[in-house]
Amino acid sequence: MAAGMYLEHYLDSIENLPFELQRNFNLMRDLDQRTEDLKGQIDSLAKEYTSNARTLSSDQKLSLLRQIQQSYSKCKEFGDDKVQLAMQTYEMVDKHIRRLDTDLARFEADLKEKQIESTDYDSTSSKGKKGVYGNRLRTVGREAAGNFP
Repeated sequence: MAAGMYLEHYLDSIENLPFELQRNFNLMRDLDQRTEDLKGQIDSLAKEYTSNARTLSSDQKLSLLRQIQQSYSKCKEFGDDKVQLAMQTYEMVDKHIRRLDTDLARFEADLKEKQIESTDYDSTSSKGKKGVYGNRLRTVGREAAGNFP
């Protein structure tokens, strides 16, 4: 497969990656905001409980404590959701990195194979000169590897 084809296929595969990352990060930010809002509620409930503990009935105290506990439970759920979302995001990026590694390995193998074919062709030519195709392939290979002439 030509160098351009590898690049084109890879770019096609990551076309939606920025949008998916942005969506996931926005969801994480939303979970953070919800958690902060709940922490504010917990603080106000705790202040209400501590400032009025002597005057509240047992049922009122129990009710406030249940509200605080429910808010903490909801915060934990939001945190768990955020961890799951972060793991999914990591796996999504990791999948693309592994694909890039695989494609690069295939590309390098193709280059080596073509280089060997080119060398075989050059050695059997009657003039003994390097073929134009082989020189061009080596140039493309060096450019792809970042080794410019």
